[in-house]
Amino acid sequence: MRIENHLPKKLDVEAELDALAKRYKAAGGLGISVLNLVGGSADSLMKSLPKGVQANLDKATVAALTQAMKAAHSSRAMVPDQKSWLNQTVSAAMGAAGGAGGLPTALAELPVTTTLLLRVIQGVAVEHGFDANAENVQFDCVQVFAAAGPLSGDDGADIAFLAARVALTGKAMQSLIAKVAPRLAVVLGQKLAAQSVPVLGAVAGAATNYAYTSYYEDMAHVHFGLRKLAIDADVPHAELLEGLRRRMSKAPVKT
Repeated sequence: MRIENHLPKKLDVEAELDALAKRYKAAGGLGISVLNLVGGSADSLMKSLPKGVQANLDKATVAALTQAMKAAHSSRAMVPDQKSWLNQTVSAAMGAAGGAGGLPTALAELPVTTTLLLRVIQGVAVEHGFDANAENVQFDCVQVFAAAGPLSGDDGADIAFLAARVALTGKAMQSLIAKVAPRLAVVLGQKLAAQSVPVLGAVAGAATNYAYTSYYEDMAHVHFGLRKLAIDADVPHAELLEGLRRRMSKAPVKT
């Protein structure tokens, strides 16, 4: 009589890392199309913002991220996680509405979009088997924002956001938000500038929101995929991170 082997299949760690690196490298591709759509470089977009907005962008980003984390977490009890396509569609619609009225409505829409992005990131964490209510998972969700965004010029080489977590305290969370905010402020500033473009505001708002939702969803899959791989394969996270870093630093093969 044949005895079936019910032992779990051994993970191919190298193949999993290859897949994560491929997803990371492909994540920002849509952002280039967004820049082409709205016209001009990211730097020129930022310079188009009023001086007062530019000066207060970091402070506004810290406030938006802090409130968004609370709102995203509390909303889980009322609204279930949605499919990727629906998140992208809702985000695009919000961006269009925010851009339709120029800078004032874009500023009002900013914290709402940030909340949606955090919900998307939380949903990916749950998809990978993590508890969105756990403090360390909420901490990781904010860390994903440290990957900047598709309009930041991030070519996928900077994976510092995957570094190990610091002590999990309320103070540590505020410290993380303060650290992430400057990079995120640049990204959100580019988004605001794109939405303030005359006539194209609604189109640019929809396109940038769609790009950001897709980008941060991919970043979350890389982040939590790496954490899950460390657990499932019983391999130190730092070792997997180094393997991912090597893959990210390799030049693409010319065909």
